[in-house]
Amino acid sequence: MNLAVAPMLDNATNKDWWRGAVIYQIYPRSYQDSNGDGVGDLAGVVQRMPYIASLGVDAIWISPFFTSPMKDFGYDVSDYCDVDPMFGSLSDFDAIVNAAHNHGIRVMIDLVLSHTSEQHAWFAESRKNKTNSKQDWYVWADPKPDGTPPTNWLSIFGGPAWQWDGRREQYYMHNFLASQPDLNFHNVEVQDALLDVANFWLNRGVDGFRLDTINFYFHDAELRDNPALPIEERNATIAPSVNPYNHQNHLYDKNRPENLNFLRRLRSVMEPFGAAAVGEVGDAQFGLEILGQYTAGNDLMQMCYAFEFLAQDQPSADLVVKVLKKVDDVAADGWACWAFSNHDVQRHASRWNLSTDAQKTFATLIMCMRGSVCLYQGEELGLPEADVDFGDIQDPYGIEFWPEFKGRDGCRTPMVWQTSNQNGGFSEGKPWLPVAHEHLNMSVDAQENDPNAILHHYRKAIQFRQTKPVLALGEHDNLNTDGCIVSFTRHLDGQSIQCAFNLSDTPSEFILPAGEWTPMGEELGCVQTAVGNKIHLGPWQVYIGQKREH
Repeated sequence: MNLAVAPMLDNATNKDWWRGAVIYQIYPRSYQDSNGDGVGDLAGVVQRMPYIASLGVDAIWISPFFTSPMKDFGYDVSDYCDVDPMFGSLSDFDAIVNAAHNHGIRVMIDLVLSHTSEQHAWFAESRKNKTNSKQDWYVWADPKPDGTPPTNWLSIFGGPAWQWDGRREQYYMHNFLASQPDLNFHNVEVQDALLDVANFWLNRGVDGFRLDTINFYFHDAELRDNPALPIEERNATIAPSVNPYNHQNHLYDKNRPENLNFLRRLRSVMEPFGAAAVGEVGDAQFGLEILGQYTAGNDLMQMCYAFEFLAQDQPSADLVVKVLKKVDDVAADGWACWAFSNHDVQRHASRWNLSTDAQKTFATLIMCMRGSVCLYQGEELGLPEADVDFGDIQDPYGIEFWPEFKGRDGCRTPMVWQTSNQNGGFSEGKPWLPVAHEHLNMSVDAQENDPNAILHHYRKAIQFRQTKPVLALGEHDNLNTDGCIVSFTRHLDGQSIQCAFNLSDTPSEFILPAGEWTPMGEELGCVQTAVGNKIHLGPWQVYIGQKREH
């Protein structure tokens, strides 16, 4: 196999490149179709690399493109080390790495290690009988004496987390679809095989990984039942309220302490390459605590994100400060990665019912917060959630819980590049999901020609962060709320920047801390005047000021 030679970035000598980075998530199925089959592909990502570079982001995260039967749209992998023909070939992936690195952009790929497709060769062997070479590579268990599943564990996609298999006359575990059997991480051979997968892609030039469902890797070896979760402690942070998954305290089907040793092994594989990982922590009760555990010290993961700002309700000023303070408390030695939208949740423009001004304020806020940042394709265009008819729904999660929960297709509709094309410039064929008509006038081309468009605000906010190391790397303190205003101070190498955000439609006043402050961020619409130490913030207005040092 010939590997294309991609320009290497300075990861090995700059191992902290990820700290404070802005990462742009690409859902390749919906980004750009290069061959007219209606499905986005890797060549399409290469085609759009100049646009990605124009955003000023540090890295891209590409959702799965591996060989897959696509029952969960690539998150059901049947071959970890090849590209599904739908998306192209390994040479197309090499072209992405080359194009990105030539623009100084790092490439992170989405590794789905907790489970495979039922069509993976490992599972085909494992399910044959109880004596084959991979007989315990997956989580197999005998039924209870009455034939029911071994535990009360539930699938996040609905129903029991156990599927009966007549070949072995046993159940196998699946945290997601029944066609996504869970790997048995208690088997060191499984760990070794997955570390080989990481090595394969690192040697191919990737700069890091987004680790899907990082807290789901291990299960309780004793197969103990989860206890019930009191109704007052339930929330819909990671699963919709119609899903009984929320009724359990998930002590035994995930979040197991054994996971830490595997993460250390993975970090040791990544370390020589200067690669970085961001883990997705899916837990409704202990997400931030797990984030802290998994990013502590220098031998685990560099970053994780939880779901506090991916939740249904718009974060109030009080919640923002509460979350940031809790991270300081439970992850003082770790590093958070913040996101408002991704491929699994309703777009936050709709989820939080935001005006354009409100979206701009939240974009400025996330660029000023301590941690790294993930942006989801189309977020920079202010796209609302698309309304996909039931007849067009592809997502099995949405089909299962329709109509109370319509699934994830509304945030996965194709990217819109131009207004003059009914498919938004995404494809010359029929798109796999319909292009939302209301998105067409928000296309990249339309916004490029509008100086007030949200696209330009995102570019300016990213550049503002990139040119001020104190925002990307600094510490923070003075986290406060006053009504609907969030405020904090960022510090680095003797520099201090004060930030205040009015998260409401109501004008408010903010009192600056002691000291002399020079206003900044005029290009972001930030307030430039003060009356003494008093700042008047209009609806959804921001103040950012640098402290004058004497």
